[in-house]
Amino acid sequence: MSGEFGGRFSWTQETLADKARVSLTALKRLESESSLEVYETTRDQVRRAFEAAGIVLLSTDKGKGVLLHHDTPNHQRRR
Repeated sequence: MSGEFGGRFSWTQETLADKARVSLTALKRLESESSLEVYETTRDQVRRAFEAAGIVLLSTDKGKGVLLHHDTPNHQRRR
C-alpha cells in the first residue's frame, strides 16, 4: 500500500497473499468468480490482513462497502 489512504492502493496478489499468509493459489480461488471451494480460514486471514492495513470490508442487508480506518499503527497523519 502506498502513501495515504487517499492515494492509490497498490498491493499485488502476491503482496496480499504474503501479508495474509495464504498461498497465491488460495487467494486466486477466493478472488475468482467461479464456485471453487475456499476455506473459511483463508477468507479470515485475508480479512485480517486488510484490517491490519486499516481497510475494513463491510456487508449489510443494505449493501457492501469499504471503510478506511485511519487509526492504525502504519498510518501517520499529515500535519
